[in-house]
Amino acid sequence: MINDILTTAEKKMLAMVDGLKKDLATIRTGRASSSLVDHLKIDYMGTIIPLNQLAGIATPEAKLIVIQPWDKGSIPLIEKAIRTSELGLNPLNDGNVIRLIIPPLSEERRQDLIKMVHKRIEERKVVLRNLRRDALTEIKNLEKNKEVSQDDSRHAQDQLQKITDKHILETDIVGQTKEAELREV
Repeated sequence: MINDILTTAEKKMLAMVDGLKKDLATIRTGRASSSLVDHLKIDYMGTIIPLNQLAGIATPEAKLIVIQPWDKGSIPLIEKAIRTSELGLNPLNDGNVIRLIIPPLSEERRQDLIKMVHKRIEERKVVLRNLRRDALTEIKNLEKNKEVSQDDSRHAQDQLQKITDKHILETDIVGQTKEAELREV
């Protein structure tokens, strides 16, 4: 029973850290990356489709993203989605492909993005602590109902704390990596 609780908590924490990595990948760093536009949703023929399912996305240069739609009729829809997104990029359309030139970030914008990264990391740490609290409650309920001994409960609580600390450290490392990317000129 305790192992199930710990395993479930660790899986949820791992999924949360993976979600953070994907979330932070969408923040523009002044360097081209397909992950900046992968998540964009396009209203294509009445269906909402992620851009990566509607077009090929490439980064042939450090400051350029090239989007090649499989259906040329979707180009205006993709352009509209890019313009209305929070990316702040202006798409260039030549009729076959869409080019996104990634401008360098101003120092003020860098600082704003770093603050955003710190905020998202803190939000994820709160989620981790909530997951720990929930698992801890389950463990204490098992002890209270005499389903496990006090020693087993204490050992499980220590293991849970180690798992939580590991994932919080991993979250910090992900954040520091993203912050370093943002600070690069």
